[in-house]
Amino acid sequence: MPRLSDHPPRLTAAALAAALVAALLVLLPGTAATAAPALLSQGKPATASSVENAGTPAGAAVDGDNGTRWSSRFADPQWIQVDLGAPARIGQVVLRWETAAAKAYRVELSNDGSTWSTAYSTTAGVGGTVTHDITGTARYVRVHGTERTTGYGYSLWEFQVYGTDGTGPVIPGGGDLGPNVIVFDPSTPNIQGRLDQVFAQQESAQFGSGRYQFLFKPGTYNGLNAQIGFYTSISGLGLSPDDTTINGDVTVDAGWFGGNATQNFWRSAENLALNPVNGTNRWAVSQAAPFRRMHVKGGLNLAPNGYGWASGGYIADSKIDGQVGNYSQQQWYTRDSSIGGWSNAVWNQVFSGTQGAPAQSYPNPPYTTLDTTPVSREKPFLYLDGNEYKVFVPAKRTNARGTSWGNGAPQGTSVPLNRFYVVKPGASAATINQALTQGLHLLFTPGVYHVDRTIQVNRPDTVVLGLGLATIIPDNGVTAMRVADVDGVRLAGFLIDAGPVNSATLLEVGPAGSAADHAANPTTVQDVFIRVGGAGAGKATLGMAVNSHDTIVDHTWIWRADHGDGVGWETNRSDYGFRVNGDDVLATGLFVEHFNKYDVEWNGERGRTIFFQNEKAYDAPNQAAVQNGATKGYAGYKVADSVNTHEGWGLGSYCYYNVDPTIRQDHGFQAPVKPGVRFHDLLVVSLGGNGQYEHVINGVGAPTSGTSTVPSTVVSFP
Repeated sequence: MPRLSDHPPRLTAAALAAALVAALLVLLPGTAATAAPALLSQGKPATASSVENAGTPAGAAVDGDNGTRWSSRFADPQWIQVDLGAPARIGQVVLRWETAAAKAYRVELSNDGSTWSTAYSTTAGVGGTVTHDITGTARYVRVHGTERTTGYGYSLWEFQVYGTDGTGPVIPGGGDLGPNVIVFDPSTPNIQGRLDQVFAQQESAQFGSGRYQFLFKPGTYNGLNAQIGFYTSISGLGLSPDDTTINGDVTVDAGWFGGNATQNFWRSAENLALNPVNGTNRWAVSQAAPFRRMHVKGGLNLAPNGYGWASGGYIADSKIDGQVGNYSQQQWYTRDSSIGGWSNAVWNQVFSGTQGAPAQSYPNPPYTTLDTTPVSREKPFLYLDGNEYKVFVPAKRTNARGTSWGNGAPQGTSVPLNRFYVVKPGASAATINQALTQGLHLLFTPGVYHVDRTIQVNRPDTVVLGLGLATIIPDNGVTAMRVADVDGVRLAGFLIDAGPVNSATLLEVGPAGSAADHAANPTTVQDVFIRVGGAGAGKATLGMAVNSHDTIVDHTWIWRADHGDGVGWETNRSDYGFRVNGDDVLATGLFVEHFNKYDVEWNGERGRTIFFQNEKAYDAPNQAAVQNGATKGYAGYKVADSVNTHEGWGLGSYCYYNVDPTIRQDHGFQAPVKPGVRFHDLLVVSLGGNGQYEHVINGVGAPTSGTSTVPSTVVSFP
């Protein structure tokens, strides 16, 4: 399909003005009158970074005279801005360029004239009269040029801003972080007591409503053992992990579950340096428990005390000086990190861009190792700049290897907290959407949020960041969140939990038919988890749809619950987990489990997955319930027959049909046999003989058999 990098001109300024006049004069019978868009900028104060001469001032671009113009000096960058006098709801910006136009420019919005958000950007401007549809609320509107079409300056005959006044109260940015964000500094008394208090509440609260975020200000903390339970996140507030050092441990163990760590979900550790008391820190987790941007000055043990079962996890952008002990972890993915060594492997341990990783050796031992990660961008994080909270938004990396923070200042941008709507429990979807329309980013504080309408993320480069596994529940069958087909949106650190009324989708990245090219500035989805059932009956036809090209999905767990409340083949019905329609989408750390039909469907071209972990639905009542025409069962990972290019590394699918152990599954993976479709290091496993696979991928690979839980592997396909 075509890939668009700019919006074509739609209306001339004159035609637009005529349409607006007509809208004011004509009202069809039986329709309600609404405020018509008005020309807000004409005659308002305008300023610019420079002027070519006294005859081309900034004000000439907003005077309504098509014979006068603003022009700048002959240099990049340059800008012109208009002060509307008060916040207004912006609908369109019309630019009537003179021959000396902008090839690359941004339309930016601000409520204070100093902090700006991008409402539109292009690198392929061709001049003339162009109309940009804009969504936002702002007092100031700016055109910021970074590359000219000629050797002269930038020159605008007219710069017109259309919208409506009377938008109501402006939602303020910033503010406090709420009661469930617990901030420590080295002088805080009884830190251990507060850590223990929260852990006692959260240790076994697998489906509870408590949500907590611990934040440690830069400094050194001695003698702590921060045990991390469900829906609890712990983070340092430095720009580097080494700014915040705990002489002690950040621990996850499985005493609450008899030494079995396979249900240690929904928690995280980020941006800290640790000196473990006994030399090795224990992080015995399974899905949805990221370990990011950490520096362990010792070893890291990924198994519970007693080396009980553990079901897989994720490390990124971290440095572990000593050895990582994998022990009983069935599968694990480590990205863009540095480790002192790795011991043991069970089914599939995958590494990309990791210094010190074991060499490629699949299947014996089952290590899949890529020297670099093709494209990555680290998760945004909250930090303190002096006494001011900011969110650091890391830059994109290509062919990354090692951490992003060990060699000088990290690359990226900082966004002050006053540019975020700090969302607290009780906030309505209408208010959240108003904040987004106003140009604010979102910071969800720990809590559970019911939304009666879709959260609409329409502005390029918007950051939506959750603390303490903030959880969004859609009511009345709505889609919880939709992202427009725009550049650079960052979604990170929250959980979407299906409601009791079926939602068609829970998260959509780009609308159906998205066509824009985002290779230079992709949308990222990081530590965003999807759940259907478990905390109560929930339903969704599809968990996550990725329609925008070039999206990076970096660590997700999309889970139809196999235990908890509201669980049953039809009770928490969800046919599809993860569907990709966009081209050039990359998944790094993809965990998708238990959906009634396909767990993953990949329809876009040039998709890539590095690490995939899957279990088929446990609770299928019989063979007929999973029969897919002539095929026994639905693949855990299906690439559409129409796809010509696709690649995957280190992928596993497991079955545990405990309701009817006689169920047969033809294969875990399904893909067209084409030269451009390639898979490396695949496996299927029957857990204890509860169901069996006939093959690994298509008709390739030996069947599983018996009750010995031995993988069947394929090293390369085709």
